[in-house]
Amino acid sequence: MSTARTPSAASGPFVVFDLDGTLVDSEPNYYEAGRRLLARHGVPDFSWEHHTRYIGISTRETLEGLRAEYGIGAPVDELLVLKDRLYLELARASTEVFPEMRKFVELLYAQGVPMAVASGSSRAAIGAVLGATGLDPYFTLYVSAEEVPHGKPEPDVFLEAARRLGADPADCVVLEDAAPGVLAARAAGMRCVAVPYVAGTADDPAFRGAELLFARGQDEFTARAAYAWLTGTEHGRE
Repeated sequence: MSTARTPSAASGPFVVFDLDGTLVDSEPNYYEAGRRLLARHGVPDFSWEHHTRYIGISTRETLEGLRAEYGIGAPVDELLVLKDRLYLELARASTEVFPEMRKFVELLYAQGVPMAVASGSSRAAIGAVLGATGLDPYFTLYVSAEEVPHGKPEPDVFLEAARRLGADPADCVVLEDAAPGVLAARAAGMRCVAVPYVAGTADDPAFRGAELLFARGQDEFTARAAYAWLTGTEHGRE
């Protein structure tokens, strides 16, 4: 069951989407790219469960953590180039948009709501995914964590998205699937709609900071419910 606090009146809204795990189900591709990368460096048993510990963290910071954990000698920049190449091959071949998220994007676009993507992925990866999924016409503005000093849970990527949108952070609403992203949204002074990607994480204290929480993730999220909350027309919820 979703829980919500009614949004305050704002001159926006401006809506900023996380990409991976929120708009698109790209985590399986990120896991497979990471698994192949680590296998090349002598780590044969990288599991999905281990991968989920890094969901919501930028690619660079993920690789920094894995490099330290497994004692990999290659520089982070070298690992980043290879993982991006592996991921892009997978992403271009197959990336699924969550159906209700696509409906939500189309609804916002039709109503003229300004939107952006703010992601921990590389700029090349964001562009490739948006192009492969047909979302690129809706998101001419996107920000990568590689363009700001710090990734999530720091607020930098969301603040930069607001700057490029010409928006006050208080007028922005973020959609996020992971605890670090919710923390980043709150640190940026933005409202947040949380749609947890990993089952069972909705009780993470970070999610309590979201104004709207779909505790069962994409199984519960609907475009109609999110739009009704965003516009203050709660009677439109399903």
